[in-house]
Amino acid sequence: MPSLALLIFVIAIIFTMRSIRVVPQQNAWVVERIGKYHSTLKPGLNFLIPFVDAVAYKHSLKEIPLDVPSQVCITRDNTQLQVDGILFFQVTDPMRASYGSSNYITAITQLAQTTLRSVIGKLELDKTFEERDTINQSVVSAIDEAALNWGVKVLRYEIKDLTPPKEILHAMQQQITAEREKRALIAASEGRRQEQINIATGEREASIARSEGEKQAVINQAEAEAASIKAVAAATAEAIERVAQAIRQPGGADAVQLKVAEKAVEAYSRVADKSKTTLVVPSDLNQVAGLIASAMQVANSLKASNAP
Repeated sequence: MPSLALLIFVIAIIFTMRSIRVVPQQNAWVVERIGKYHSTLKPGLNFLIPFVDAVAYKHSLKEIPLDVPSQVCITRDNTQLQVDGILFFQVTDPMRASYGSSNYITAITQLAQTTLRSVIGKLELDKTFEERDTINQSVVSAIDEAALNWGVKVLRYEIKDLTPPKEILHAMQQQITAEREKRALIAASEGRRQEQINIATGEREASIARSEGEKQAVINQAEAEAASIKAVAAATAEAIERVAQAIRQPGGADAVQLKVAEKAVEAYSRVADKSKTTLVVPSDLNQVAGLIASAMQVANSLKASNAP
């Protein structure tokens, strides 16, 4: 009896162990009943029928990075490229991932390589470096469409390295160097051109400034001369007006005649002093004598009028 009880206890433990399954978070287990798909166990505590149900496949529902092996691709212009990348995918349907493909990881890897070769074959060498995002998107679209039957969702693909042959790499380096030298020459010529423009602009502005200065100087000089002429004219007018007023006074006309006679005698005396040989005098000396006599008469009359 104790042996039978022990046997029953052991069998009960075995049944219990085979009937209870604890699935971790972000995992899915596929259960087969008598060799046929039955259900998918979700995370947590699950119960099975011992010896009837069996866990056939276990899948992780996390995002999985898959390193795609390096391969040689030929571009549209017949250039070989060594390309490798990394693929990110996630199991979305555990049942299809179990029965849709014998090995969905291998299938995804092979499909990624063939799609990558096809996409790069449509591009020239220079475009492969410029359009990485386009290449990545094309690979993802192609694989994702086929991976639906495998219960897998392809999230993204990233190219890690694009390595051309050494000869192509050297030629590309020379091209880059030539392009940089070209840009340097263009920049230098643009600098010289801008320098000449700046110099010409400076000279033009300086010439304009000088002409404006000369113009203003001429205007100022003309205004000064005009002011001087106006001042002289005003002084002359005032002097003439005073002379006219003096003439209108008693004895004014006689004073004017006396002044004129004195100026005439003074002028003749200067001419006589400066002439060394010949002195030219008016033909009618009576006019001179009369002028002098008039001056003397005016002077005498002025003296008489001023005497007490």
